[in-house]
Amino acid sequence: MPAQARKSGRPRVAVLSRDLILETALNLLDKNGEHGAGIRDIARALDVRPSALYNHVSGQDDIIAGIRELVSDRIDVSGFDTLEWDDAVRQWARSYRLAFAAHPPTIGMLAVAQLKPKSRTSKMYDAVCAGLVKSGWPEAQVLNVIVALECFILGAALDHVAPDDMLNPGDDEDSTAFVGAYQARAEAHTDVRPTDAVFELGLEAMLAGLTTTYQSLKGDS
Repeated sequence: MPAQARKSGRPRVAVLSRDLILETALNLLDKNGEHGAGIRDIARALDVRPSALYNHVSGQDDIIAGIRELVSDRIDVSGFDTLEWDDAVRQWARSYRLAFAAHPPTIGMLAVAQLKPKSRTSKMYDAVCAGLVKSGWPEAQVLNVIVALECFILGAALDHVAPDDMLNPGDDEDSTAFVGAYQARAEAHTDVRPTDAVFELGLEAMLAGLTTTYQSLKGDS
C-alpha cells in the first residue's frame, strides 16, 4: 500500500517563537494573575514541553522583562521629538496609564521589577530622558521627574480598572459631607468616567507643579 501523502496547509500548532511565548504569557497573566503565568502554564497553553521554551527565553525573569517590553511598546513617546515638554508628558502619561490599565496584573508586578538593560523599555525611557533634557530640564532631575509621574500614573491605572462606585457612601447619615461630595461629583461628570476626570485633574496639577519647578531651575541656571 503506498504511503499516505502528507496533507498540505498550515501546521496545527503555531511555530514557537519568543514573541508568541510573551504574548501567551501576557494573556495568561491577564486571565489568571501572576501565579498562573509560569513556565509550565505557558508551555501547557502552547501545547509544548516546558524545555522547548528555553530555546527562546532564559527563564521566568526573562519572560517578565519581555512582558514589560510588550506593555512599553504601547506607550507613546513620539511627542518628545516634536512637542513642548509638558504636552509631550501629557501624551506619554495618557498612553502609559492606558497601556497598564489594559493589563491590570502587570501594574503591581512590573512596578517593582528590575529593568532589563538594552531592552525596548530602556529605549522608551531614553526617549523621555532625551526629550526632557533637550527641553532644558537639568539632567540630574530628569529621572526624578519621570519616577514622580510614574507613581501617579500607575496609581491612576489601578483606579481606571476599579469600579466607578467603589467610593459610594450610600446614605450614611454620619458622613453627610462625604455623601454630598460623592453626589455632586456624579452630577458634574455625567459625560465622563470619574476615573478619567480624576486622572486629568491630577495630571494637570502635577504638570503645574513641575512647571513651577522647571521655571525655578531655569532661573537658577
